[in-house]
Amino acid sequence: MLIRRIMKIKIDTHTHTIASGHAYSTIPQMIEAAQKKGLEMLAITEHGPAMPGSCHEFYFANERVLPREYNGLTLLFGVELNILDRNGRVDLHPRNIAKMDIVIASLHAHIFEDDMKTENYTAAYVNAMKNPAIHVIGHPDDSRCVPDYETIVQVAKETDTLLEINNSSLDPNSFRIDTKGNIITLLELCKKYKVKVTTASDAHVAAHVGDFGHVYEIFKYCDFPEELVVTTDVARIKPYLNIS
Repeated sequence: MLIRRIMKIKIDTHTHTIASGHAYSTIPQMIEAAQKKGLEMLAITEHGPAMPGSCHEFYFANERVLPREYNGLTLLFGVELNILDRNGRVDLHPRNIAKMDIVIASLHAHIFEDDMKTENYTAAYVNAMKNPAIHVIGHPDDSRCVPDYETIVQVAKETDTLLEINNSSLDPNSFRIDTKGNIITLLELCKKYKVKVTTASDAHVAAHVGDFGHVYEIFKYCDFPEELVVTTDVARIKPYLNIS
């Protein structure tokens, strides 16, 4: 009998500290949690400046001073950019984006400047993915901001952009709406077009770092292939990062 190996996620590519303004833990607390969970790599990706209460441009410009290695844990310091409009415009200067270890671009309904229509959301994601500085599209799963998923996945394939499967979105207490069906649709299309995904806890407190229970469940439900999940192996994700 063929026994399928259990997938092991080793990297969390999307978390926030107190610097984001509505998160609750410090960098040392996030590091300690990641080490306890046995992660090999942790990304701290504070919200871009358009998010109320988040970091100034100077915060991102100075991230070069932060150590990246902590007793076997590699730390990535990046940003979760806000996609501002259908043109894919984002809220950090290109010179600072270029300094980030990892660059996520996400759509947040309360920040998006254009009409709330499927065609505008689709255009916003497409144009963001055409920006070579952006590595990941964050949580494209909220029913308040639904794009044309087939278009999104096809463009992700063309631009080699990672699509994020967000554990927080799948939490029953999430503020995002009807996410599970959207994520299933996304994963089925990723299987069809062989598009790679990343995995994120989207932790806003240290206790949730490395939480992937809901992600594992939906991967199993969709019979999603491990070779399309870049966070199971550091070598798989490195081509998508600004690190040596």
